[in-house]
Amino acid sequence: MDYPFARRMYKIPRSFVREILKVTEDPDVISFAGGLPNPLSFPVEEVKKATSKVLDEEGEQVLQYSTTEGYTPLREFIARRYSHQGLDVDIDDIMITNGSQQCLDLVGKIFLNPDDGVVMERPTYLAAIQAFGLSEPEFHSVPLLEDGVDTAALDKLLKTEDIKLFYAVTSFQNPTGITYSQKKRKEVADILKDHETILVEDNPYGDIRFMGEDIPPIKSQLPDSVLFGTFSKIVSPGMRMGWIVAPPEVMDKLITAKQASDLHSNYFTQRVVYQYLQDNDVDGHIQNIRKLYKSQRDQMVKSIKEFLPREVKHTEPEGGMFLWITLPEGMSSLKLFEYAMEEKVAFVPGDAFYTDNPEPNTLRLNFSNCCEEDIVEGMQRLGDAIKKMK
Repeated sequence: MDYPFARRMYKIPRSFVREILKVTEDPDVISFAGGLPNPLSFPVEEVKKATSKVLDEEGEQVLQYSTTEGYTPLREFIARRYSHQGLDVDIDDIMITNGSQQCLDLVGKIFLNPDDGVVMERPTYLAAIQAFGLSEPEFHSVPLLEDGVDTAALDKLLKTEDIKLFYAVTSFQNPTGITYSQKKRKEVADILKDHETILVEDNPYGDIRFMGEDIPPIKSQLPDSVLFGTFSKIVSPGMRMGWIVAPPEVMDKLITAKQASDLHSNYFTQRVVYQYLQDNDVDGHIQNIRKLYKSQRDQMVKSIKEFLPREVKHTEPEGGMFLWITLPEGMSSLKLFEYAMEEKVAFVPGDAFYTDNPEPNTLRLNFSNCCEEDIVEGMQRLGDAIKKMK
């Protein structure tokens, strides 16, 4: 039977990363491909205790339906943490979601019509391209510099095109690891104040800064913008708990869209997450994650310099889970992937992270999900693959 699928389904490919992960299931493959937190950071025993406590004390209640906005004490917890970052966020401006990926889906649903203009960083988060792509917008891109987006290019684009949304990952960006400086954040806020374009600021890695000083999200300067957060990087990705922060007019439409999607996020998990947050030193837990990831990041940077050719360039992130490699001009990371798999090491070719004119000599490496010994061995293998290709 020829199923009459919606036209949009022929325009959106499967996740490039998810397809790559299938070929890395061989236990002999060292994979820097997935964007996975380190399982050593998962608070298994603490979550087990929180789960038992919630079921023992309020079992019947936590297994019931709940409100679309989410568990009130959990939203209050999020609001209090934002106040420590200089953001004045009201609890009514927060809605709990099924991970930050659902935030992307809901924003696309409430804002985007076919052919609406959306600005993305170049390169950008692959899953954002997928989520917004279902709405069939017209993608535009602005390049990333070492301290954030090219604001001159952004300003020019907003003056010449009708742009509805600007999507940005401002701290330890996926895929590059780049962070917007305080100066660059102010420039972006000042530019957007002169336009009707809505900033959609994704901040899944903000808590995982292991070098330098914390910088508040752009939303602290641009109250009408939309901000995403997640517990995936500081508690567990498997629990699928995120949140969205938006002004009242936007939140009203987000609630409607979420009700049409899933009524509310998993209430039982919300209660377990909140119980865990209440009973444990969360900031101490985050500090442990930072120490772990800094050690892994430092080892990867050291190994890149030791085993990859000198002409290979790389970012040196101050937090997060990724760094970005630029191969010598004329080399293809897609072709390199074939050689790398022969050496049993995997990465994500950069092509997947562009909405237009991909730079074929780029690739993403994840450092958070490999032990330091595997990082050293994996970089040796990648260096050997590059030598074979050359």
